[in-house]
Amino acid sequence: MTLGNAGQTPQTPQTSQVDLLSLVPQFLAIRAASLALASGLTEEDCCVQSMPDASPTKWHLAHTSWFFETFILEKFLGAQFVPFHPAFKVLFNSYYQGVGEQFTRARRGLLTRPSLALVCDYRAHVEAQIVALAQDLQAHSESAQQRAFAALLVLGMQHEQQHQELLLTDIKHLFSCNPLFPAWRVLPPTAIPSAPVEVKTQPWQEFEAQLCEIGFHGARQEFCFDNELPRHRQFIEPYALQTRLVSNQDFAEFIADGGYLRAELWLAEGWDWRKREQIEHPIYWQQDAAGQWLEFSLAGLQSLPLHLPLLHISYFEADAYARWAGARLPTEAEWEAAATCAEAAKFADMFGQAWQWTSSSYAPYPGFACSDGAVGEYNGKFMVNQYVLRGSSCATPVGHTRSSYRNFFASHARWQFSGIRLARSL
Repeated sequence: MTLGNAGQTPQTPQTSQVDLLSLVPQFLAIRAASLALASGLTEEDCCVQSMPDASPTKWHLAHTSWFFETFILEKFLGAQFVPFHPAFKVLFNSYYQGVGEQFTRARRGLLTRPSLALVCDYRAHVEAQIVALAQDLQAHSESAQQRAFAALLVLGMQHEQQHQELLLTDIKHLFSCNPLFPAWRVLPPTAIPSAPVEVKTQPWQEFEAQLCEIGFHGARQEFCFDNELPRHRQFIEPYALQTRLVSNQDFAEFIADGGYLRAELWLAEGWDWRKREQIEHPIYWQQDAAGQWLEFSLAGLQSLPLHLPLLHISYFEADAYARWAGARLPTEAEWEAAATCAEAAKFADMFGQAWQWTSSSYAPYPGFACSDGAVGEYNGKFMVNQYVLRGSSCATPVGHTRSSYRNFFASHARWQFSGIRLARSL
């Protein structure tokens, strides 16, 4: 997701002709998926902001439209560009200083206007203009302009998929604050992967010391964010990685053993954070009168499924658990090397279950360079005071996953679908 997730280096074909029209169905499908995630929510649900780090559903729906309008329509239409609403340029600008002013992030929940209906009209307007522009460029523009349009369109689609996951994390946090514990869905939607697989065993896979290549490695026409580049070599000492994610049962044992009360397990900043926020268990856990653990989910408040992978853990909690377990968190290089090795099939839940904290600070790869212009603000300026997560979660859109993907959040972030995979040095 600070989703701030990733920057961008879309890679488009360098052939003489780009088939822009082939991108249109994918664009429209991704746009429809966002509305599908919001279906069933009331207008009140879509307006409220539960905390400064979260955004209202309505804002996500508008901001993703603003992205296409600002970085594609305004750029390619030139003097013919007419904004849908002049105020939207400020209201739905997230953090792009090169574009202009932004409405304060922590106050997005105050935007009762524009209405949800008007935001939906805005989305339809932007979609129609994008499709018409693609058709016009396909028929009349030079190949270089077609490539530039295609690169930005693919980036916009990837950006919207990131916000689809954010929409779910934010609505879940909002509903968890309601004593009625409303359900977003009775059953998981088909638009996102199914619930996590059952955890039965947690063997370790050992790896010898190796000089490996880390970073995006694919064909030129494939997409990657700029923080996945450049591909580079990195030496890794011998290590072992757990082939299964830490389960709810594992973490319940940590709690029962006083894990949240033992300062020796915690980083100093994490211990101060835990005491200040009075944190004694994962964000969506609570105990009933009989002492049984319950968990708030997108389907409402339910009994905690002890056999499933743990979710919604901060870096501080993940690191404390790893120390308690006599292990550590993997580096992102260790994680990627395991995800791409011959033994990768043994790791059944590397993707589609939980984003996995690593011990790696979010920093540029050797030789990294931000993209030019305001679009370059997407990623590079967030490379400070954050940690890398790898994999993908049960809320990550299908097809938005690869072994080189670098998610990142602040060490205290808990509302994301984040979990733990342990590592050991050999």
